[in-house]
Amino acid sequence: MNAQAHRHVDPRHRNSLRWIVGIAAVALVFDGYDLVVYGTIVPTLLRDPGQLGALTPGQAGALGSYALMGVLVGALVAGAIGDRVGRRRIMLVNIAWFSIGMGLTATTTSYTTFGVLRFLTGIGVGALVATAGALIAEFAPPDRRHFYNAIVYSGVPAGGVLAALLALLTSDSIGWRGLFLIGALPIVLLLPAALLRLPESPTWLLARGHAERARRVSERTGIPLPDAAPAQPARPHEAKEKVGFAALATRRYALATFLLGLMSFSGLLLTYGLNTWLPEIMGRNGYGPSYSLSFLLTLNGGAIVGGLLASRSADRLGAQRVIAATFGLAAVSLALLTFQLPLAVLLALVAVAGVGTLGTQVLIYGFVSHYYDTVSRAAGVAWCAGFGRLGGIVGPVVGGALVGAGVPPTYTFYVFAGVGIAGLLVTGFVPRRAAASAAAAPGTRTDRGASVLEHERAS
Repeated sequence: MNAQAHRHVDPRHRNSLRWIVGIAAVALVFDGYDLVVYGTIVPTLLRDPGQLGALTPGQAGALGSYALMGVLVGALVAGAIGDRVGRRRIMLVNIAWFSIGMGLTATTTSYTTFGVLRFLTGIGVGALVATAGALIAEFAPPDRRHFYNAIVYSGVPAGGVLAALLALLTSDSIGWRGLFLIGALPIVLLLPAALLRLPESPTWLLARGHAERARRVSERTGIPLPDAAPAQPARPHEAKEKVGFAALATRRYALATFLLGLMSFSGLLLTYGLNTWLPEIMGRNGYGPSYSLSFLLTLNGGAIVGGLLASRSADRLGAQRVIAATFGLAAVSLALLTFQLPLAVLLALVAVAGVGTLGTQVLIYGFVSHYYDTVSRAAGVAWCAGFGRLGGIVGPVVGGALVGAGVPPTYTFYVFAGVGIAGLLVTGFVPRRAAASAAAAPGTRTDRGASVLEHERAS
């Protein structure tokens, strides 16, 4: 029985994969919850100075960006150490970090404290987002990686749906502070499960030379080890193999890394800009609070369904061309939102915009996590998440500036549509390469780890 068939039939592997995908997906549900819950409370904060003090739209946009600055820091820190300390440790620490941050934010009474805690909470979010892609890339079967990656990263729009629903149903009874306290639940609901059921990646263990630990994890979980290459003597330059961020600056990856960062920048600018300001923009376009939140719900619901469907296409057709297509969908749908159309048509266009914004970002994370080798994978996803969050920082600020200046919603949607076109163009220039396999090329550190394992088995 070959390794591919083994991946499909080993019940231990299936069970382990369910737990890994489930834990990672639920962790990212709360990333999406954090993203959207702030957008749902912006109207309240603007209209009620008794919450955090008097706020202008520009200040509200800045508050939306503080968390993203923290996400940037968290993603880059996770990338710097994730390829060295492992995926499991990063996930465990930051599930706790994020939960504590959300809980403390619920107690704040000032603009400054709220902003500081949003920044600190964002650090945990960024580390989770940056690590989840590397985790799935090393556990999922090769022929379904984009699909499993989409399941995990669809946790982000699912969290957005959860936030919008809870804001619609409970905000009058629990207020915005209660909504933030719900965001602290992972420390009691998710962390214990992760401690018990989230293993370290055998692929990462081999890449770092821990062959015996990798074999024990594989035997316990049924997760297959990478195919071993014949042992080869290490050449002098191999001892200096670059790991983590250092690998991203090599000739092999430098151009692609820059372009992948711009793709993520475009996707997250659209995602955070729309999730923060869509309720307010639609409210100024004549729709009441419940309708405005319904648009937010539809945006994230479209991202979930569309992202999963697009991921299946990505496994068959290639992620790059599918990402370009979804960026195009975002541009077209946002431009059409400027027309006076029936409500049902507007909701359909918002759903398509969800596919082209947050749904596109789901595909980008999957594309990036498969583009790099094991010893640089966490750094690559972290770069994508971190640099992309600069777009996430810009999105709410741009939206706040446009709303604060009284710019008609028509022009705001045209600005976001232009970003979608830019993302499409950048995607087309990313070099096509087959370097994104789970198995490293002969002579790499991963192969040497596998060769050590083969030697131990023979002895």
